[in-house]
Amino acid sequence: MISVDLLKQFAFFKGFSDEELKKFAAVATEDTYKAGVQVWKKGDPAKALLLLVEGKVLMVMDTYVGPHRPPMQVTVDIVTKGEAMGWSAVVEPYIYRLGARCIDESKLLSLDAAKLREMLNADKALGFKFMHAVAKVIATRLTHTEIILVGERGLSTLTEM
Repeated sequence: MISVDLLKQFAFFKGFSDEELKKFAAVATEDTYKAGVQVWKKGDPAKALLLLVEGKVLMVMDTYVGPHRPPMQVTVDIVTKGEAMGWSAVVEPYIYRLGARCIDESKLLSLDAAKLREMLNADKALGFKFMHAVAKVIATRLTHTEIILVGERGLSTLTEM
């Protein structure tokens, strides 16, 4: 079982009581992935919300550049130690919206999506608090995506000259 002290290290769980953290620890496991491993692909069923203990994970989007060419993976964000990913596990339709690929050997805490949703539905106050933390993850991912998009647009404008 995952310890409450380990969960306390994540900003995601800031403000949660030890009793609340025990509930999350009960549905969490720890997994290790080698560099280069695809944790999930866009469109896969969202089976877990993950917290990165160590390593780095790219959040990627497939971009299609022609009917006879394989898709390119475009990096949307880089998840680093202490950050969360896989918010689709608690937001309908429970399908991952981006792919996730480890670029370093990575250790992840995995919160089982079905058990997590059941817990959050049973305790509405806990569910509200948890979804507030999820909203912060989504907002951060959107901000990082905007930064990357603006950077790429600026670069393409410079190369047209």
